[in-house]
Amino acid sequence: MRTSYKRILLKLSGESLMGAQGYGIDPVRVGDYAEQIKELAQAGVEIAIVIGGGNIFRGLAGAAKGVDRVKGDQMGMLATVINSLALCSALEKIGQPAQVFTAVNMFPIGEHYSKWKAIDAMKAGKVSIISCGTGNPFFSTDTAAALRAAEIGSALRGIEVEADVMLKGTRVDGIYTADPEKDPSAKKFTEITYDEIYERGLKVMDLTATVMCKENNLPIVVFDMDTKGNLKKVIEGEPIGTLVYQK
Repeated sequence: MRTSYKRILLKLSGESLMGAQGYGIDPVRVGDYAEQIKELAQAGVEIAIVIGGGNIFRGLAGAAKGVDRVKGDQMGMLATVINSLALCSALEKIGQPAQVFTAVNMFPIGEHYSKWKAIDAMKAGKVSIISCGTGNPFFSTDTAAALRAAEIGSALRGIEVEADVMLKGTRVDGIYTADPEKDPSAKKFTEITYDEIYERGLKVMDLTATVMCKENNLPIVVFDMDTKGNLKKVIEGEPIGTLVYQK
C-alpha cells in the first residue's frame, strides 16, 4: 500500500458504532472498522484513535435532562472507555495488537495516558486507543482528538514523530454548505480553510477543537468512515472527503 502519512490520529464518532441498531455497539460495524484499521497498521502506518461516546451517553444531552453537567460529562467519558474496549477487542480478535489508554486513571481497565506511552505503543506496532476525552468536563471528544493529534503529531515537525494529519471519520462523506441529510441542495467542499469554517458557521467540530487544529497547523480530512475501503483511500491520498487546512 502506498501511504501518504506516517502517523495519523483517527477520530471516530460514537454514533457510528451503533450501525443500524440505533443504540449501543454493532459488532458488525466495529468489526468492519477493525479490519480497515488493521490494513493500515500492517502497511506501517502508526495509528492513534479517539472515539466519542454518543452511542451510549452524551453529557450535554444528560445536562438538558437535569443531570449535573460535570457528572454527565464524566458519564460520557466512561462511555468512550466502553467503545474503546470494544474496538480494542475487535482488533485483537483479528490479530492486530492494540492498547487502551485512559485520560483518567482506570488501571487495569486501561493504562493511564501519556504522550510517550502512546507513541511507544505505536512504534511497537500497536494501535493506541485513547479514551476519556481530555479527562476534563466541558471538553468534547473532538477537542480531545485535536489535543492528542497535536501531542503525538508534533514529533514529525521536530522532536521525533507525531501525527501529520487528523482523520475525522463520520457517516457523511465530507463537509457541506449545510447538513446534506436535511438539505439536498447542500454543496460539498473538496477543501476548505479553518477561517472559512468559522466565517460560514459550519458545524465540523466544536470551536475549541477547530482553533486548536488551526493553531497547530494540523490538517484534517473529514470523510465517510462507514463505507468500507474509504480509510485506505484517504491514507493513499485519494481525494475523497474534505481537506481542512490552514491558509
